[in-house]
Amino acid sequence: MEQALAGPDGGPRAGGATPSRRSRTSVIGVLGEILITAGVIVLLYVAWQLYIGDMIYGAERNAQGQELSQEWAGAYGTTNDGGEAPVTAEPIVRAEPADGEKFGVMHIPRFGADYAMPMAGGVTRERTLNPIGIGHYMGTQMPGEVGNFALAAHRTSWGEPFRKIADLRIGDPIVVETADGWYTYRFRTLQYVEPSQVDVLLPVPQAPDVPAGTRYITLTSCSPIHWMWERIIAYGVFESFTPRGAEPPASLTEAGA
Repeated sequence: MEQALAGPDGGPRAGGATPSRRSRTSVIGVLGEILITAGVIVLLYVAWQLYIGDMIYGAERNAQGQELSQEWAGAYGTTNDGGEAPVTAEPIVRAEPADGEKFGVMHIPRFGADYAMPMAGGVTRERTLNPIGIGHYMGTQMPGEVGNFALAAHRTSWGEPFRKIADLRIGDPIVVETADGWYTYRFRTLQYVEPSQVDVLLPVPQAPDVPAGTRYITLTSCSPIHWMWERIIAYGVFESFTPRGAEPPASLTEAGA
C-alpha cells in the first residue's frame, strides 16, 4: 500500500513535494530571472548602439561644428574690423591638415537644418572618424582646389555623419565651411563600388589618365547600413566660393524638396 512521505510531525508532506524538487524549481527560477535580465541588458545595449548613442553623439558633433563656425565668424570680425569682404575671383586653397586636425565644417541642408559636422585630416577611426566626424583622405585635394576633395565618415555609430547619404538628390548643396569662407558644391550622382576600388579618390574619379580640370567633392561610406560589403559614393561638383566676411551663401539654407 502506497504511502506519502512523512513530514517533520509524522504527517504527510504538503503536496508531496520533496526538498530536492523544490531546490531544482528554485534554481530554474533564478536562472530564468538571470536570463531575462541579461536579455534586457542586451536589448538596451543594442538600442544604445543603434539609436540613443548615435543621437547623442550626433547632437554633440553638430554643436561642436556650430561652435567652430561661431569661432571663425568672431575671429574675422576681430582681425578685419568688420570691413567689407574682399573680392575673391578664385577660392582660397589651404594646405592639407595633419591627421586629426580640424579644418572645416560640413553643412548639408538635406540632412537637417542643424547639420554642422566637423571635418579633420585623415580617415583613421581612432583620430578622426570616431572622435570628430568627417575625415579627409590624405593626398586628395582640399576645398576649392582643382581635382577631387575626397572624404569619409560613418553611416552608423559615432553620430553617423553620412547616414542619409543615399537621400541626396541631384542639385542638393554640399557646403564646406572653413576659416576662409564657404565652398558650395552640388550633388550629382551616387555609386556603389567594392571596398578595394580606390580609384574613386583620383583627381578625376575613376579616370586615371585624365588630367583634372574640374573641382570635385567625393563622399564615401559603408553600404549597406550596418555592414561593410560595399562602399557608397556620392559625387558633387564645385559651384562657388563665398569669402569670410560676406553674407553666408543662400545654399546654406536651401530647403530640401
